[in-house]
Amino acid sequence: MRILVTGGAGFIGSAVVRHLINHTEHHIINLDLLTYAGNLESLEGVSDSERYCFEQADICDLTSLQSIFARHQPDRIMHLAAESHVDRSIEGPGQFIQTNVIGTFNLLQASLAHYTGLNETEKADFRFHHISTDEVYGDLHGLDDLFTEETPYSPSSPYSASKASSDHLVRAWQRTYGLPCLITNCSNNYGPYHFPEKLIPHVILNALAGKQLPVYGDGMQIRDWLFVEDHARALCTVLFSGEVGETYNIGGHNEKTNIEVVRSICALLEEYAPLKPEGVANYSDLITFVKDRPGHDVRYAIDASKIERELGWTPEESFETGLRKTVIWYLENKNWWQRVLNGDYRLQRIGASHEL
Repeated sequence: MRILVTGGAGFIGSAVVRHLINHTEHHIINLDLLTYAGNLESLEGVSDSERYCFEQADICDLTSLQSIFARHQPDRIMHLAAESHVDRSIEGPGQFIQTNVIGTFNLLQASLAHYTGLNETEKADFRFHHISTDEVYGDLHGLDDLFTEETPYSPSSPYSASKASSDHLVRAWQRTYGLPCLITNCSNNYGPYHFPEKLIPHVILNALAGKQLPVYGDGMQIRDWLFVEDHARALCTVLFSGEVGETYNIGGHNEKTNIEVVRSICALLEEYAPLKPEGVANYSDLITFVKDRPGHDVRYAIDASKIERELGWTPEESFETGLRKTVIWYLENKNWWQRVLNGDYRLQRIGASHEL
């Protein structure tokens, strides 16, 4: 098949592209605008494949999308392109509305026009897979509650509100126009190639530099952590085996408070990077509690029993094994994150694409 992956140079998108190239025979069209979080260097291991093609384009540009659909005739869509950082959405919500809502609308329109022109066999094979977040559900206050696929939406931030809006659009295009859609809502991802603004890589790199490790509020906010390569497997499982019109929650079964995560990182760095920056006796001494984020959700936790029961997916990594792999990866791949921190990755050359 020809699979169009939007946001394929981002953190989760690049993991999906790597998985598809390394573990399937499908042809991949990676569509990415290469905003600050897009990094083609995350795809160096697969970008030479004859089954890989890159298209630099904006999902908010319907004309560009129509051209790409006409040129590549994709059989399936995996829509990951999104603005995703909560703090950035609080500071500048407009870009989140533009990309996550208007961009998804344009992609749905381009997909529907393409789908309408397919023959019946091609229509039966076509899928639009929309990748979303558990943040659309708001937060959980009880310690035993879990987000299920039936949990009402109650987004708290401009980011989660924009993702909730895009989820509703996808369901409307499924019901009104018959576009065969799938939706997945995932918990917090972590792992290799994670952009340094996010909690885990931010803590790792700050600690290695001897900088403060900022923790919002009291650090007792709880998140369900999902190793990104487990997520990539789950997304491909849903794309190929999921039932049209269904939603699947994807979680790692790893609930941790933010302060637990930070302290676990410090402990691993004590083990793997014992030579500390000058003036630092223990990495944990760098932990600094800062003013809490506005509207900060208290707890997220996913009930992933549906995807396990119906599609047979379960995570392979525990939080302990996944975090250890992540810390080691950042220690062994300084060139990748140093080029992100100094901005050199923005000078990346696209180079010639293979025509699929």
